[in-house]
Amino acid sequence: MTKPSINQVVTTVLNLREKGEPITLLGIGPMSYNLIKASLELGKEKSFPLMFIASRNQVDARELGGGYVCNWDQKSFVAAISEVAEEVGFDGLYYICRDHGGPWQRDNERNDHLGVEEAMKLGKQSYLEDIVSGFDLLHIDPTKDPYVMGKVVPMDFVLTRTVELIAYCEEERLKRGLPEIGYEVGTEETNGGLTSTDSYTAFIKQLNQILKEKGLPKPIFIVGQTGTLVKKTENVGTFNSSIALKLADAAKELGVGLKEHNGDYIADDILLLHQATGITATNVAPQFGTEETRAYLELAKVEEQLLSDGVISAKSNIGQVLAQEAIQCRRWQKWMTNNEGDLSNEEIISNEQLTRQILDIAGHYTFNNESVKQEIGLLIDNLKKGHIDGERFVINRIKRSLNVYVEGFNLEESTAKIMNELSAFA
Repeated sequence: MTKPSINQVVTTVLNLREKGEPITLLGIGPMSYNLIKASLELGKEKSFPLMFIASRNQVDARELGGGYVCNWDQKSFVAAISEVAEEVGFDGLYYICRDHGGPWQRDNERNDHLGVEEAMKLGKQSYLEDIVSGFDLLHIDPTKDPYVMGKVVPMDFVLTRTVELIAYCEEERLKRGLPEIGYEVGTEETNGGLTSTDSYTAFIKQLNQILKEKGLPKPIFIVGQTGTLVKKTENVGTFNSSIALKLADAAKELGVGLKEHNGDYIADDILLLHQATGITATNVAPQFGTEETRAYLELAKVEEQLLSDGVISAKSNIGQVLAQEAIQCRRWQKWMTNNEGDLSNEEIISNEQLTRQILDIAGHYTFNNESVKQEIGLLIDNLKKGHIDGERFVINRIKRSLNVYVEGFNLEESTAKIMNELSAFA
């Protein structure tokens, strides 16, 4: 059987839940090359479908500024995943997904207060690169707008722009004779609140009605807020299983899956409740980047001991360089609390506790910086002199973090369940 589309996989997951075999798919933010490799290795070992969810800040067209992850644009991102899959012998299911695509979804576009027409134009340009590069799922997310007072963009704005963007993507896809694409939509930013069942259902119904009238495909995922919220390196929100269950049931009734964002740092009991509530998929990203940062800091301790023991003659400066670069990148601001995001670099550097926090939060944003890559290279070389495979330690550390979700979401051996279900209806 050929690789099923993301639409077929989600529909099958919805059907399996009805049969008492709940699965929650995992969307993995591609924070680094090592995370891609760890994901594909674990996907092979545990046999579950992978969804790589790249934001526009992480991966985008070079003309639009590129991305901070490995300097990948869409083509090189897709190629890198394919190459790593071949390298590790992964022959299962994986899907390339655009997370938070659309207008003002790059930090610079929002900070520059681009006009509506220009922001929509650049959002479309990014989607076109996604489509021709072979992305499987596009998150149509016009829920950021620097000109809207307050945090939430009105539903009529979201509906109008969502339809316009789906129409554009479908026109470009069909023009090129490319396979079907899955669409994910959302009504507002994830801010730790809850989506009411009424507003969620109203949005789905209105959107589906407009799409049907225009002959456009309905989305396969609708983002809903279940109460999760990531700040610093914690999930400070309060997951509401009752709301999640109602949202999932409302989505299933209309033939779509409930997608949860901000799934990082969730406790085991809450992960298990994802099966009970029927959440179809959850996105996790910064947690895996933080795990990699912590892995390098653990290896730095080992390197320090090798120096003390006379195994090496000089050590890397990975901790200090990572901290300096993390502070300077300023990407940690959105994860802070109590107005700490407004602090200057100098104020951060003078506070040892805040420096450590920001290194933990934002170290992964700097992995592609030349100074950081040099220090990581020196660290790994030094460890080799002590017969230690530092790269393997980093990948295994990430795999441990990933596996918590594989267990909590009932993903192990789920590829076979999905493929068997699809075969039964082929």
